[in-house]
Amino acid sequence: RRPDLLEPQLRALYRAAKDGARLSIMFPMITSVPELITLRAICARIRAELDAPEVPIGIMIEVPAAAAQADVLARHADFFSIGTNDLTQYVLAIDRQNPELAAEADSLHPAVLRMIRSTIEGARKHDRWVGVCGGLAGDPFGASLLAGLGVQELSMTPNDIPAVKARLRGTALSTLQQLAEQALNCETAEQVRALEAQREGQA
Repeated sequence: RRPDLLEPQLRALYRAAKDGARLSIMFPMITSVPELITLRAICARIRAELDAPEVPIGIMIEVPAAAAQADVLARHADFFSIGTNDLTQYVLAIDRQNPELAAEADSLHPAVLRMIRSTIEGARKHDRWVGVCGGLAGDPFGASLLAGLGVQELSMTPNDIPAVKARLRGTALSTLQQLAEQALNCETAEQVRALEAQREGQA
C-alpha cells in the first residue's frame, strides 16, 4: 500500500546483497497468500532491475490467519519466523497495552501453542525452517516447549542466552518433545506452567 516506503528499502537490501552481504528479507504481518505473492513479485522486479542475486524471502507469523494457512503460505515463503508476542495478542484477542488485560496475554496458553504447532507442521510440508522471536523464546521453559514442538531457531536478548542454552543442552530432544506434547494436551496456561514445576520436583 506504500510502495514509496517499501521499494527504497528493498532496493537498499538488494544493493547490499549485490555487494556481497549475506541477508534475508522478512515481511511482517502477512495475512494472505495473494499479499505474499504480490510482495515476492515486487522483490523479483527490483532484483532484476539491479541485477542482484536472489536472497531468501520469509514472513512473520503473527496473526491466526497466517498460522492457520501456514502450509499454503510455505509454498511461497522460504522461511517463517513466529512472533509470539503479537500472535498471543491476536489469538487471545487481548490488548497487551491495556494494563487491565496484559497479564492475560499468556504465550503459554494452549491455544497459542497449538497455533505454533500448526505453523511448524505447515512449514514441514515444504521443508521450510521455522524460527521464533518474542518473550517465549528467551524463557528457558518456553524455549524448551518451542524446541520440543520443532522450532529450529530462537531469537532472544543476549542476557537470556546462557540460561536457555544451558536448559536445551542439558535436556534430550525426546524429553523436550514429550514435554511439548503434554503442554498441547493441557487446558490452561496454568496447567502448562505446572509442567515446569513438576520437572523441577523430579530434578
